[in-house]
Amino acid sequence: MTDPQLAHATEFGRMYSRSLSSPPEVPSITTVIGQEAKDLTGWAGHMAATELINDVRLNGAMGSPGELRNLARHASKAAERFRDAAAARGDRVHHYAEQVALAALDRAGEPSAARDALAAHGESAFADRFDQWWQSYGVKPLAAEVTVWNHTVGYAGTLDLIAEIGGRVCLLDFKTKGVGRDGRAKPLQDSVVMQLVAGMRAEEVLNDAASGTWEPWPHRGDEGQGPVLIAVGISEAEVVPVQADPSCLRTHWRKFWALRQVWEHSRSATEHGRALRPIGPPPAPTGPDVGP
Repeated sequence: MTDPQLAHATEFGRMYSRSLSSPPEVPSITTVIGQEAKDLTGWAGHMAATELINDVRLNGAMGSPGELRNLARHASKAAERFRDAAAARGDRVHHYAEQVALAALDRAGEPSAARDALAAHGESAFADRFDQWWQSYGVKPLAAEVTVWNHTVGYAGTLDLIAEIGGRVCLLDFKTKGVGRDGRAKPLQDSVVMQLVAGMRAEEVLNDAASGTWEPWPHRGDEGQGPVLIAVGISEAEVVPVQADPSCLRTHWRKFWALRQVWEHSRSATEHGRALRPIGPPPAPTGPDVGP
């Protein structure tokens, strides 16, 4: 499920509530991580330029300023279209992974229907590679799409999968990746470590969304202790699983904590209202000393 029941889109990013009938209270893990500034202007410009020069209408538009402006306006949205298409594809791949896990847990999963949805978009290779990884690693799912909460820091999130692999309990996050020029899956970003360690440091796990029933989180850990944290890059060419280095967990946890403070202060500043207000000139002086 790519849209957790208790997650809400707000002006402050995705936030979580405690039950289906309560308002959102804390930011999601991904919203917190998103506070880290990333400059994508170069990539967006490259996407726009590439789309424009590959547009079959470009030759016919030469000499027409109006048509050229229309093509440029369309090309300027190339990065947004690419992002939205990638997000939709990621949702389909995540949904397939969830259905495979639910079927293995005897919880009425529908992997065949999810695979058909991928096939309808020419994306069956993602399911093929995922199935190969699932079998070769002997994945034994314990729970899928698990919503967790941390009161102390103030955040919540949904973990893709909890599974036993090689006799160890693992927390897994799936990332859909494109294929680079070398034919290999593009590498995962280090920020996924923050996502995994934040999940591990949760304090509660959701039991029932309607009633807002939560239980203590049984997989809480710290540096060198607790479950194995694994990010799984899923591409059409291969699946690349990587483990978060236990020696790095404390550093990434501190970074996540700092970004959580950034989110809180940004929200407070927004709720406070405009920080700058116009002022006029000072009043003209009055009294006997006025004049040359």
